[in-house]
Amino acid sequence: MELSWLNWLYTAVAQVITWIHQGYSSFLDPNSGLTWALTIITLTVLMRLLIFPLFLKQMRSSKKMQELAPKVQEIRKRYKNDKQRMNQEVMALYQGQGANPLGGCLPVVAQFPIFISMFTVLNAMAHGELKFGMTQQLVDSARAAHIFGAPLPATFWSSDTQIQAFGANPIQTKIVLAIFVAISSLTTFLTVRQSVTRSMAQMPDNPMAQQQKILMYISPLFAIFSLNFPLGLILYWVTTNLWTLGQQHWFYSRHPTPVADAKGNMVTPEPKPGLLGKVKKAPEPEPPSEPAPKMVRQQPVRQPRSKRTGSKKS
Repeated sequence: MELSWLNWLYTAVAQVITWIHQGYSSFLDPNSGLTWALTIITLTVLMRLLIFPLFLKQMRSSKKMQELAPKVQEIRKRYKNDKQRMNQEVMALYQGQGANPLGGCLPVVAQFPIFISMFTVLNAMAHGELKFGMTQQLVDSARAAHIFGAPLPATFWSSDTQIQAFGANPIQTKIVLAIFVAISSLTTFLTVRQSVTRSMAQMPDNPMAQQQKILMYISPLFAIFSLNFPLGLILYWVTTNLWTLGQQHWFYSRHPTPVADAKGNMVTPEPKPGLLGKVKKAPEPEPPSEPAPKMVRQQPVRQPRSKRTGSKKS
Protein backbone atom coordinates (compact mmCIF):
# COMPACT_ATOMS: atom_id res chain seq x y z
CA MET A 1 0.00 0.00 0.00
CA GLU A 2 3.05 2.24 -0.18
CA LEU A 3 2.46 5.23 -2.45
CA SER A 4 5.59 7.05 -3.57
CA TRP A 5 3.89 10.44 -3.81
CA LEU A 6 3.17 10.21 -0.06
CA ASN A 7 6.80 9.67 0.92
CA TRP A 8 6.91 13.13 2.48
CA LEU A 9 3.98 12.18 4.72
CA TYR A 10 5.53 8.82 5.64
CA THR A 11 8.71 10.65 6.65
CA ALA A 12 6.72 13.18 8.69
CA VAL A 13 4.80 10.44 10.54
CA ALA A 14 8.01 8.50 11.20
CA GLN A 15 9.62 11.67 12.58
CA VAL A 16 6.69 12.38 14.89
CA ILE A 17 6.78 8.78 16.12
CA THR A 18 10.50 9.20 16.84
CA TRP A 19 9.95 12.39 18.85
CA ILE A 20 7.06 10.95 20.88
CA HIS A 21 8.95 7.72 21.56
CA GLN A 22 12.02 9.66 22.70
CA GLY A 23 9.85 11.68 25.06
CA TYR A 24 8.36 8.62 26.76
CA SER A 25 11.74 6.85 26.75
CA SER A 26 13.10 9.56 29.02
CA PHE A 27 11.22 7.98 31.95
CA LEU A 28 10.02 4.58 30.60
CA ASP A 29 11.74 1.53 29.15
CA PRO A 30 12.07 2.38 25.42
CA ASN A 31 11.52 -1.26 24.40
CA SER A 32 8.43 -1.87 26.55
CA GLY A 33 4.95 -2.35 25.16
CA LEU A 34 3.66 0.44 27.41
CA THR A 35 6.05 2.95 25.85
CA TRP A 36 5.05 2.00 22.34
CA ALA A 37 1.33 1.84 23.18
CA LEU A 38 1.53 5.37 24.62
CA THR A 39 3.47 6.48 21.53
CA ILE A 40 0.78 5.20 19.16
CA ILE A 41 -2.09 6.56 21.28
CA THR A 42 -0.44 9.98 21.54
CA LEU A 43 0.20 10.04 17.79
CA THR A 44 -3.46 9.20 17.17
CA VAL A 45 -4.67 11.99 19.45
CA LEU A 46 -2.37 14.50 17.74
CA MET A 47 -3.63 13.45 14.31
CA ARG A 48 -7.26 13.78 15.41
CA LEU A 49 -6.62 17.21 16.89
CA LEU A 50 -5.10 18.18 13.56
CA ILE A 51 -8.30 17.37 11.66
CA PHE A 52 -10.65 18.62 14.40
CA PRO A 53 -11.52 21.79 12.40
CA LEU A 54 -12.76 19.51 9.61
CA PHE A 55 -14.96 17.71 12.11
CA LEU A 56 -16.51 21.02 13.19
CA LYS A 57 -17.09 21.93 9.54
CA GLN A 58 -18.75 18.56 9.01
CA MET A 59 -21.03 19.06 12.01
CA ARG A 60 -21.99 22.60 10.97
CA SER A 61 -22.87 21.34 7.50
CA SER A 62 -24.92 18.55 9.05
CA LYS A 63 -26.72 21.03 11.29
CA LYS A 64 -27.48 23.24 8.28
CA MET A 65 -28.96 20.30 6.41
CA GLN A 66 -30.97 19.46 9.50
CA GLU A 67 -32.48 22.95 9.51
CA LEU A 68 -33.34 22.58 5.82
CA ALA A 69 -35.00 19.19 6.30
CA PRO A 70 -38.63 20.55 6.33
CA LYS A 71 -38.02 22.45 3.05
CA VAL A 72 -36.40 19.38 1.50
CA GLN A 73 -39.43 17.32 2.51
CA GLU A 74 -41.74 19.83 0.81
CA ILE A 75 -39.69 19.65 -2.39
CA ARG A 76 -39.83 15.85 -2.37
CA LYS A 77 -43.59 15.91 -1.98
CA ARG A 78 -43.99 18.51 -4.72
CA TYR A 79 -41.78 16.68 -7.26
CA LYS A 80 -42.30 13.09 -6.15
CA ASN A 81 -43.16 12.10 -9.72
CA ASP A 82 -40.13 13.85 -11.22
CA LYS A 83 -36.95 12.53 -9.58
CA GLN A 84 -34.60 14.58 -11.74
CA ARG A 85 -36.37 17.86 -11.00
CA MET A 86 -36.58 16.93 -7.33
CA ASN A 87 -32.81 16.35 -7.11
CA GLN A 88 -32.11 19.61 -8.93
CA GLU A 89 -34.33 21.60 -6.57
CA VAL A 90 -32.80 19.96 -3.48
CA MET A 91 -29.25 20.68 -4.65
CA ALA A 92 -30.22 24.26 -5.53
CA LEU A 93 -31.59 24.67 -2.01
CA TYR A 94 -28.40 23.32 -0.45
CA GLN A 95 -26.20 25.56 -2.60
CA GLY A 96 -28.32 28.62 -1.87
CA GLN A 97 -28.10 28.03 1.88
CA GLY A 98 -24.41 27.05 1.91
CA ALA A 99 -25.01 23.43 2.95
CA ASN A 100 -22.73 20.68 1.66
CA PRO A 101 -24.17 17.14 1.58
CA LEU A 102 -20.63 15.78 1.17
CA GLY A 103 -19.33 17.66 4.21
CA GLY A 104 -19.48 14.48 6.27
CA CYS A 105 -16.79 12.92 4.08
CA LEU A 106 -14.13 15.51 4.92
CA PRO A 107 -12.76 13.87 8.11
CA VAL A 108 -12.74 10.45 6.43
CA VAL A 109 -10.90 11.76 3.38
CA ALA A 110 -8.40 13.61 5.58
CA GLN A 111 -7.84 10.59 7.80
CA PHE A 112 -7.22 8.14 4.94
CA PRO A 113 -3.68 9.37 4.08
CA ILE A 114 -2.83 9.31 7.79
CA PHE A 115 -4.03 5.71 8.04
CA ILE A 116 -1.98 4.78 4.95
CA SER A 117 1.07 6.45 6.48
CA MET A 118 0.66 4.65 9.81
CA PHE A 119 0.27 1.33 8.00
CA THR A 120 3.33 1.93 5.82
CA VAL A 121 5.59 3.07 8.67
CA LEU A 122 4.54 0.29 11.08
CA ASN A 123 4.80 -2.29 8.29
CA ALA A 124 8.34 -1.11 7.54
CA MET A 125 9.19 -1.47 11.25
CA ALA A 126 7.70 -4.97 11.30
CA HIS A 127 9.99 -6.04 8.46
CA GLY A 128 13.02 -4.32 9.95
CA GLU A 129 13.31 -1.88 7.06
CA LEU A 130 15.18 1.38 7.61
CA LYS A 131 12.98 3.80 5.71
CA PHE A 132 11.65 7.34 6.06
CA GLY A 133 14.49 8.47 8.29
CA MET A 134 13.99 5.77 10.95
CA THR A 135 17.09 4.63 12.80
CA GLN A 136 18.14 1.06 13.48
CA GLN A 137 17.65 1.68 17.19
CA LEU A 138 14.05 2.79 16.71
CA VAL A 139 13.18 -0.17 14.47
CA ASP A 140 14.77 -2.68 16.85
CA SER A 141 12.90 -1.13 19.76
CA ALA A 142 9.55 -1.46 17.97
CA ARG A 143 10.26 -5.08 17.02
CA ALA A 144 11.15 -5.91 20.61
CA ALA A 145 8.00 -4.34 22.13
CA HIS A 146 5.19 -6.61 23.33
CA ILE A 147 1.64 -5.53 24.25
CA PHE A 148 0.03 -8.09 26.59
CA GLY A 149 2.60 -10.58 25.34
CA ALA A 150 1.92 -9.96 21.63
CA PRO A 151 4.68 -8.43 19.47
CA LEU A 152 3.88 -4.96 18.15
CA PRO A 153 4.67 -5.85 14.50
CA ALA A 154 2.84 -9.22 14.51
CA THR A 155 -0.36 -9.88 12.55
CA PHE A 156 -2.98 -12.55 13.15
CA TRP A 157 -1.77 -14.43 10.10
CA SER A 158 1.91 -14.32 11.11
CA SER A 159 3.39 -17.82 11.19
CA ASP A 160 4.40 -19.42 14.46
CA THR A 161 8.02 -19.17 13.36
CA GLN A 162 7.73 -15.40 12.77
CA ILE A 163 6.05 -14.87 16.15
CA GLN A 164 8.64 -16.97 17.93
CA ALA A 165 11.36 -14.90 16.24
CA PHE A 166 9.93 -11.92 18.14
CA GLY A 167 10.29 -13.88 21.38
CA ALA A 168 6.56 -14.41 21.90
CA ASN A 169 4.14 -17.30 22.33
CA PRO A 170 2.15 -17.89 19.10
CA ILE A 171 -1.09 -18.93 20.85
CA GLN A 172 -1.04 -16.00 23.27
CA THR A 173 -0.23 -13.63 20.43
CA LYS A 174 -3.17 -14.79 18.32
CA ILE A 175 -5.55 -14.53 21.28
CA VAL A 176 -4.44 -10.96 22.00
CA LEU A 177 -4.74 -10.02 18.32
CA ALA A 178 -8.21 -11.63 18.09
CA ILE A 179 -9.36 -9.59 21.11
CA PHE A 180 -8.02 -6.37 19.61
CA VAL A 181 -9.72 -7.14 16.28
CA ALA A 182 -13.02 -7.79 18.13
CA ILE A 183 -12.69 -4.46 19.94
CA SER A 184 -11.92 -2.79 16.63
CA SER A 185 -15.05 -4.33 15.10
CA LEU A 186 -17.24 -3.27 18.03
CA THR A 187 -15.97 0.31 18.12
CA THR A 188 -16.39 0.58 14.33
CA PHE A 189 -20.03 -0.51 14.67
CA LEU A 190 -20.74 1.90 17.54
CA THR A 191 -19.14 4.78 15.65
CA VAL A 192 -21.21 4.20 12.50
CA ARG A 193 -24.37 3.50 14.53
CA GLN A 194 -24.05 6.78 16.40
CA SER A 195 -23.74 8.71 13.15
CA VAL A 196 -26.51 6.85 11.30
CA THR A 197 -28.94 7.19 14.22
CA ARG A 198 -28.36 10.93 14.26
CA SER A 199 -28.79 11.17 10.48
CA MET A 200 -32.08 9.23 10.52
CA ALA A 201 -33.39 11.42 13.35
CA GLN A 202 -32.59 14.52 11.30
CA MET A 203 -34.13 13.24 8.05
CA PRO A 204 -36.68 10.46 8.72
CA ASP A 205 -37.73 10.39 5.05
CA ASN A 206 -34.18 10.16 3.73
CA PRO A 207 -34.24 7.80 0.71
CA MET A 208 -30.75 6.62 1.69
CA ALA A 209 -31.93 5.48 5.13
CA GLN A 210 -32.06 1.80 4.16
CA GLN A 211 -28.55 1.93 2.71
CA GLN A 212 -27.30 3.62 5.86
CA LYS A 213 -28.80 0.84 7.98
CA ILE A 214 -27.11 -1.78 5.83
CA LEU A 215 -23.80 0.06 6.13
CA MET A 216 -24.23 0.19 9.90
CA TYR A 217 -24.55 -3.58 10.17
CA ILE A 218 -21.87 -4.55 7.67
CA SER A 219 -19.31 -2.02 8.94
CA PRO A 220 -18.00 -4.41 11.65
CA LEU A 221 -17.10 -6.86 8.89
CA PHE A 222 -14.49 -4.42 7.59
CA ALA A 223 -12.60 -5.02 10.83
CA ILE A 224 -11.88 -8.53 9.56
CA PHE A 225 -9.40 -6.96 7.17
CA SER A 226 -7.46 -5.77 10.22
CA LEU A 227 -6.41 -9.39 10.72
CA ASN A 228 -3.75 -8.53 8.15
CA PHE A 229 -2.62 -5.45 10.08
CA PRO A 230 0.19 -5.26 12.65
CA LEU A 231 -0.95 -4.99 16.27
CA GLY A 232 0.30 -1.40 16.42
CA LEU A 233 -2.02 -0.37 13.57
CA ILE A 234 -5.02 -2.10 15.16
CA LEU A 235 -4.28 -0.15 18.35
CA TYR A 236 -4.31 3.04 16.28
CA TRP A 237 -7.70 2.11 14.78
CA VAL A 238 -9.27 1.33 18.16
CA THR A 239 -7.98 4.60 19.58
CA THR A 240 -9.34 6.67 16.70
CA ASN A 241 -12.74 4.95 16.98
CA LEU A 242 -12.94 5.74 20.69
CA TRP A 243 -11.95 9.33 19.97
CA THR A 244 -14.69 9.61 17.32
CA LEU A 245 -17.30 8.20 19.70
CA GLY A 246 -16.42 10.71 22.41
CA GLN A 247 -16.15 13.59 19.94
CA GLN A 248 -19.54 12.93 18.36
CA HIS A 249 -21.20 12.45 21.74
CA TRP A 250 -19.76 15.77 22.91
CA PHE A 251 -21.12 17.59 19.85
CA TYR A 252 -24.52 15.86 19.74
CA SER A 253 -25.17 16.51 23.45
CA ARG A 254 -24.65 20.24 22.85
CA HIS A 255 -26.60 20.36 19.57
CA PRO A 256 -29.68 18.13 20.06
CA THR A 257 -31.79 17.11 17.09
CA PRO A 258 -34.79 19.47 16.64
CA VAL A 259 -38.21 17.94 17.28
CA ALA A 260 -41.62 18.98 16.01
CA ASP A 261 -43.94 20.72 18.46
CA ALA A 262 -47.73 20.49 18.52
CA LYS A 263 -47.97 23.04 15.66
CA GLY A 264 -45.47 21.18 13.49
CA ASN A 265 -42.68 23.69 13.98
CA MET A 266 -39.14 22.43 14.54
CA VAL A 267 -37.94 23.24 18.04
CA THR A 268 -34.43 22.61 19.33
CA PRO A 269 -34.42 21.03 22.81
CA GLU A 270 -32.20 22.31 25.56
CA PRO A 271 -28.69 20.82 25.32
CA LYS A 272 -27.84 18.14 27.81
CA PRO A 273 -25.63 19.29 30.67
CA GLY A 274 -22.03 18.14 30.68
CA LEU A 275 -20.33 16.34 33.52
CA LEU A 276 -19.85 19.57 35.43
CA GLY A 277 -23.42 20.61 34.79
CA LYS A 278 -24.73 17.39 36.34
CA VAL A 279 -23.08 18.15 39.63
CA LYS A 280 -25.59 20.13 41.57
CA LYS A 281 -24.19 23.01 43.45
CA ALA A 282 -25.18 23.34 47.08
CA PRO A 283 -27.55 26.28 47.52
CA GLU A 284 -25.85 29.23 49.08
CA PRO A 285 -27.22 30.04 52.51
CA GLU A 286 -29.33 33.16 52.58
CA PRO A 287 -28.04 35.94 54.77
CA PRO A 288 -29.94 36.11 58.08
CA SER A 289 -32.68 38.64 57.92
CA GLU A 290 -32.53 41.40 60.49
CA PRO A 291 -35.57 41.64 62.73
CA ALA A 292 -37.89 44.43 61.81
CA PRO A 293 -37.56 47.42 64.12
CA LYS A 294 -40.20 47.48 66.79
CA MET A 295 -42.72 50.20 66.22
CA VAL A 296 -43.16 52.27 69.36
CA ARG A 297 -46.25 54.39 69.39
CA GLN A 298 -45.68 57.77 70.88
CA GLN A 299 -48.31 58.39 73.51
CA PRO A 300 -49.12 62.00 74.33
CA VAL A 301 -47.78 63.08 77.73
CA ARG A 302 -50.58 63.72 80.13
CA GLN A 303 -50.20 67.21 81.54
CA PRO A 304 -51.33 68.36 84.99
CA ARG A 305 -54.81 69.81 85.23
CA SER A 306 -53.48 73.23 86.07
CA LYS A 307 -51.61 73.39 82.75
CA ARG A 308 -54.60 72.12 80.82
CA THR A 309 -56.97 74.71 82.29
CA GLY A 310 -54.38 77.45 82.50
CA SER A 311 -55.09 78.11 86.23
CA LYS A 312 -52.31 78.76 88.69
CA LYS A 313 -51.82 77.09 92.00
CA SER A 314 -52.30 79.35 94.89
